[in-house]
Amino acid sequence: MTTSSTALRRALGVRDAVVVGLGSMVGAGVFSALGPAARAAGSGLLPGLALAALVAYCNAMSSARLAARYPASGGTYVYGRERLGPFWGYLAGWAFVVGKTASCAAMALTVGAYVWPGQAHAVAVAAVVALTAVNYGGIQKSAWLTRVIVAVVLAVLAAVVVVCLASGRADAGRLDIGLSSGAGGVLQAAGLLFFAFAGYARIATLGEEVRDPARTIPRAIPLALGIALVVYACVAVAVLAVLGADRLGHAAAPLADAVRAAGVPGLAPVVRVGATVAALGSLLALILGVSRTTLAMARDGHLPGALAAVHPRFQVPHRAELAVGAVVAVLAATVDVRGAIGFSSFGVLVYYAVANASAWSLSPAPSARVVPVVGLLGCATLAFALPAVSVAVGAGVLAVGVAAYGVRRRARRRPTE
Repeated sequence: MTTSSTALRRALGVRDAVVVGLGSMVGAGVFSALGPAARAAGSGLLPGLALAALVAYCNAMSSARLAARYPASGGTYVYGRERLGPFWGYLAGWAFVVGKTASCAAMALTVGAYVWPGQAHAVAVAAVVALTAVNYGGIQKSAWLTRVIVAVVLAVLAAVVVVCLASGRADAGRLDIGLSSGAGGVLQAAGLLFFAFAGYARIATLGEEVRDPARTIPRAIPLALGIALVVYACVAVAVLAVLGADRLGHAAAPLADAVRAAGVPGLAPVVRVGATVAALGSLLALILGVSRTTLAMARDGHLPGALAAVHPRFQVPHRAELAVGAVVAVLAATVDVRGAIGFSSFGVLVYYAVANASAWSLSPAPSARVVPVVGLLGCATLAFALPAVSVAVGAGVLAVGVAAYGVRRRARRRPTE
């Protein structure tokens, strides 16, 4: 239960909520995830994209139903707690905060790599500090900046698609769909591409800051996911038509390589700018979402209570935002976290598995349980299709969180025994 001193301001409508989701989804993933996914799936890239979209759709529908019922900050942390019990809510929150904190650092380093490769860590830290300051200033400022970023990124992606498909070097034969890397390759590609779809969670974690959440969130989540899917499909088809699955799989910068192959090398620097802006948009939305889940967990005593404070003027969880920004800045300054993307995907899939299980409990009607069951099975399948190292590290970090939960519960019970 929130009081007037800890409540957040409801300032976002449907359009703003959709933009926040798009700022997370149509971000750096579309500039970088296609290459590794093509390397894993080969000719099965498009089926992998379709599978990732199916799992994301099920997760989105489950999240939308739950967000309408529980319009509070924290997303699946709140849903798991209310529907399945405190432990499952905590597990979801832990998976989200830890996994997405790693994602924040990865996005910050992506900015650094595009802006100034020789000083990537310094640029990454500067980006984290600047965007934390933007979030500190209020949710409406964050939504405004995200709107600008989304517009720039969509314009760049549209230019890439038009240039590739209109060039005489596009060949529909390169879109041939097969299973050259087997079913396992398609599943791994879906797991990697799912990372880029997962931004709609940000809409749910902002449940306490949208107007009329019971109506706004169920509309905003599928709208944001649908737009992102159309964008990703268009980009994937355009790039495949020019490069083919093999060249795409070995491309360090797939979209820049695609416009060069299409005969318009002058567009490559624009694509680099778009990738930088996209990474900034993802980082902005990620910090926003992680800080709100941190706020919710602090309110329940799973994290230090001081992190539950809300700024009296800006109406934002300022201490949670500063704490998240500080941790991300330290990681961005000292660690190469590109390998953490697989771990982040593992954590996010665990998070959504709890969301689907929570949605399953909303109604006993078999028809209402089809989507949550498909989503739950999809999350489990994609999680364990990720590289073995990602699964092992992800499981280990989750185990640490579970152990901490057990110790905390035992400490709370001891005075009453």
